[in-house]
Amino acid sequence: MAGPVVGPVVGMVGAGQLARMTQQAAIALGVELRVLANSRDESAARVIVDTRVGDYRDLADLRDFAKGCDAVTFDHEHVPTEHIRALTADGVAVHPGADALVHAQDKVVMRERLTAIGAPCPAWAKISGEADVDAFAEEHGWPVVLKAVRGGYDGRGVWVCSSIEEARETLGHGVPVYAEAFVPFERELAVLVARSPHGQGVSYPVVETVQKDGICVEVIAPAPNLSDEEAAAAQHIALKIARELGVTGLLAVEMFATKAGLIVNELAMRPHNSGHWTIEGARTSQFEQHLRAVLNLPLGSPSLTAPVVVMANLLGGPDPDVFSRYEHVLANDPGIKIHFYGKEVRPGRKIGHVTALGTDLDEVRARAWHAADCLRGPADV
Repeated sequence: MAGPVVGPVVGMVGAGQLARMTQQAAIALGVELRVLANSRDESAARVIVDTRVGDYRDLADLRDFAKGCDAVTFDHEHVPTEHIRALTADGVAVHPGADALVHAQDKVVMRERLTAIGAPCPAWAKISGEADVDAFAEEHGWPVVLKAVRGGYDGRGVWVCSSIEEARETLGHGVPVYAEAFVPFERELAVLVARSPHGQGVSYPVVETVQKDGICVEVIAPAPNLSDEEAAAAQHIALKIARELGVTGLLAVEMFATKAGLIVNELAMRPHNSGHWTIEGARTSQFEQHLRAVLNLPLGSPSLTAPVVVMANLLGGPDPDVFSRYEHVLANDPGIKIHFYGKEVRPGRKIGHVTALGTDLDEVRARAWHAADCLRGPADV
């Protein structure tokens, strides 16, 4: 660490792109951001002075990391629950706490709690073997969705099984799973809310997320053709979940929009891909909001800065020389905003995103995708 600490210190466990983008907000707020990285080659470790290298699974490393922090938070959900409890017992302000974060770590715990508080969920059941899957399918029909109880993200750990043979193959992986009924959704929505330790809560506008091969490739804010009543209902669900689960910091609630109404799909308790558009598209970015929340500061305005905001994720293509294509993209559209995550370019890897703002949805989407496609490069080189 260079020089004396001149502001509150927030420790973020994890040094991926979420921590990297949190640093941008920390600078303006006068917050000293410290990250715990697996190595100094990670995305955030490349740009944050106070980077500590350690293992988030090692309680001794976590305790050493937390010394001197005004608050500790996360850019992923993988820190063992018992370690979070130990830090809290040491007097560390950890946000979100273990009792909240476990709902983003363990999907069975999540489903049990969401069901108990009346949040809209698909039919689901615990699974211990093939007979349980067969019984679930008998009641709810095929396909049956088997999901990893822990560790799944970005489409990983999700198996849509159309038969007992496919289910048998999935069970053969040895990964603990539970079953959900397949949801015939019309589109996917996400609501990002923030809640502070003293209970203040705010909600960003509801967004539509577009997935391809299990990866979010586009976010549209606000979600088009969504009535005020539908948007308010989605925000109410998300804020209720944050309150009932005791979330502090950000909560992303991913939902399915169906003919029968909204269904809660997944939860994340950290800055989230569905909120990257807020850097330019909201009065307070999700990263600033998260810092405000974990420090128990008054929350900022989540309102839009433009009528339409579109974020397109940038996936690596066959040509790693992304910077050679900057000139065309920046000259073609001076209003486009580009964010790179400091990651080595590999085909299909999420290496950044672009954001476009405007008034016409079709025009803004076209601008965002032109920039993303150009930066990704030609299909064949």
